[in-house]
Amino acid sequence: MELAVLNITGAETGKKVTLDDAIFGIEPNDHAIYLDVKQYLANQRQGTHKSKQRNEVAGSTRKLKKQKGTGGARAGAIKSPVFVGGGRVFGPVPRDYSFKLNKKLKQLARKSALTYKAKNDAITVVEDFNIDTPKTKTFIGIADSLKLGDKKLLVILPEPNYNVTLSSRNLQHVKVVVASNVNTYDVMNAGSVLMTENSVGVINQMFGL
Repeated sequence: MELAVLNITGAETGKKVTLDDAIFGIEPNDHAIYLDVKQYLANQRQGTHKSKQRNEVAGSTRKLKKQKGTGGARAGAIKSPVFVGGGRVFGPVPRDYSFKLNKKLKQLARKSALTYKAKNDAITVVEDFNIDTPKTKTFIGIADSLKLGDKKLLVILPEPNYNVTLSSRNLQHVKVVVASNVNTYDVMNAGSVLMTENSVGVINQMFGL
């Protein structure tokens, strides 16, 4: 698949870049995408939730009333879960939500996500650029020139760029990542993907092409 390389004004540069079919043209695997996204979101969870069980609640342990003859149910302590202010039964406890996925499955998921974007014409390739001074207005101007200003945008750079990252940080619908750190969730969560020319080569190396 060939795409024209644009400059930051939205004009064609006359150059073209080839997106390898082994990455951007495979048969997408929806289940692999589901598992990879599930793992990504699970890894974001802190797992610090906690409720108090009856042995942790402050309160007396004396028996509230005699065992028999009251006409009501037996009651052993005020900390019982059946009373207001008592402990909670089977409440949440701190835990780790992360789980393991095989490397090949994660690669398949990322390729499937990139393939979906390529099939939907949601990938734009721009020549490598830099922003001299971090300024949100400058980045907005670039996105508007590329007709991407109204879309949820994932920007893929070949290497970290401090000024570009700072210029886009205040925009909730824009995320800037390095090509070697591209993940399935970010690709699927974006409406459009903006790749720089050299980031294509980094992605090819990442998948061993």
